Amino acid sequence: MALFSMKLDNLQQLYVKELRDLYDAESQITEALPKMIDHAHNPQLKQALQEHLSVTKHQITRLDRIFQMLGEKPTGETCKGMKGVIKEGDEIISAGGDPSTVDAGIISAAQRVEHYEMAGYGTVRTYAKLLGQQEMAKLLQQTLDEEAQADSKLTEIANTVNVEAKAA
Repeated sequence: MALFSMKLDNLQQLYVKELRDLYDAESQITEALPKMIDHAHNPQLKQALQEHLSVTKHQITRLDRIFQMLGEKPTGETCKGMKGVIKEGDEIISAGGDPSTVDAGIISAAQRVEHYEMAGYGTVRTYAKLLGQQEMAKLLQQTLDEEAQADSKLTEIANTVNVEAKAA
């Protein structure tokens, strides 16, 4: 996460900065998921990615609500970490090859995205609690739970896809 473009004098400033970083990350994900969906072969994987695209759009709306509550704008940060994770996923998709192996790679890339998001949302949820912003903490926990559910679903799909990729 990009943290060093301005001086940070207190936790509230860091909290807003990290939220902006997550907002950009979610925006990048909404752009990247359709490509992953198009290149996925396994029907369960396609469906899981489509569902997560819809969930991600709701997560952006939730972040918009938090920014409104804070009286802040959501823009101003570029999530360089997510750019890198998405680029790695693009490289897997671009490589092509055996459908099951490509699907295994898509799952790997998608789970990296989920874990990156879980780290970020866990952090800002904790900041919100420390700052006495309980309603925001609940909203952020909801998103954190959704990310964990998506990761769990991808793991479940990987149990089949990875075996198919091994057989290829």
